[in-house]
Amino acid sequence: MRYRIALIRGDGIGPEQVEATLPLLLKLQDILGLSLEIIEARAGDKCFEETGEPLPEETIEILRNSHACLKGPVGETAADVIVRLRQLFDLYANIRPAKSLPNVPSLRSGIDLVIVRENTEGLYKGFEFEFNDIAIGLRIITRKGCERIARYAFELARKRRKRLVAVHKANVMRMTCGLFARVCREVSREYPDVSYSEMYVDAAAMNLIRRPDEFDVIVTTNMFGDILSDEAAQVVGGLGLAPAANIGDDYAIFEPVHGCAPDIAGKRIANPTSMILSSVMMLDWLGRKYSDEKCIRASKLLEKAILKTLEEGRFLTPDLGGRSRTDEFGRRVAELLEEVVEEEG
Repeated sequence: MRYRIALIRGDGIGPEQVEATLPLLLKLQDILGLSLEIIEARAGDKCFEETGEPLPEETIEILRNSHACLKGPVGETAADVIVRLRQLFDLYANIRPAKSLPNVPSLRSGIDLVIVRENTEGLYKGFEFEFNDIAIGLRIITRKGCERIARYAFELARKRRKRLVAVHKANVMRMTCGLFARVCREVSREYPDVSYSEMYVDAAAMNLIRRPDEFDVIVTTNMFGDILSDEAAQVVGGLGLAPAANIGDDYAIFEPVHGCAPDIAGKRIANPTSMILSSVMMLDWLGRKYSDEKCIRASKLLEKAILKTLEEGRFLTPDLGGRSRTDEFGRRVAELLEEVVEEEG
């Protein structure tokens, strides 16, 4: 099958991360016989400066006619780009793994958790108003939104270590978080094989520091998930290592968690790991959605190559204590990708 991949390079360090990642996808094509058609699409701050639109209709059409999108980080226009795309394509599940990586300092060893964040509702719908010096934001939580994100999280937990915690603040936000918590409890009865518990968001933030290795799958609402996932990324080494997926029933966008880091843009010192791991997630999603073993294998091989690169520690970017450039790191991943393929036959 030929997969059409929309590529948004993004702003700041995004293009540098893409330049380190794209050759890896092309190499996987050559090695495994994958068929990937990379289609460039524009969005973000630079696009806004040049066209007057941060997300042109042309870009939306490219995404509509692709199987998935790989997106670099966007700057000040992020809300006009990724938040709008989540709504347009109904990408209701934001998946953010946080895992201890070799040769990367983390609070504890053995951390392996996933935050499943509802991605289309809550305060991030942007229903805000101001009058008479009063600002009002509407927090929209629906039963449908709660049910589908809860089921997604339970299905994921079933494939992992079968532990799920629903994070909310129903003791204060009794209607909105109350609905979320109530629906999660209802859905939990459909998954008796998954250990289910609940935690208030402030306690969850504390426990991500105190005992992060005890979490498996966390399911929560939009803003809480945004904050907790950034915290979880820092717990295992920093945002430069953190991938993310925005997943709907029919489409998905994969991107680094972090912003565009304009302070280091152009210096070629950005860590491309977050973008490479986002590609790992994209290949795995394509493989499972279209029952394509080549894509699933490609995902596993690329993940092994990035882990070997980190483990040997010879080509690390400055944020990891090394002196390598973004492109040098990417080339080393490519070299080790070939070794991994040879080892596995």
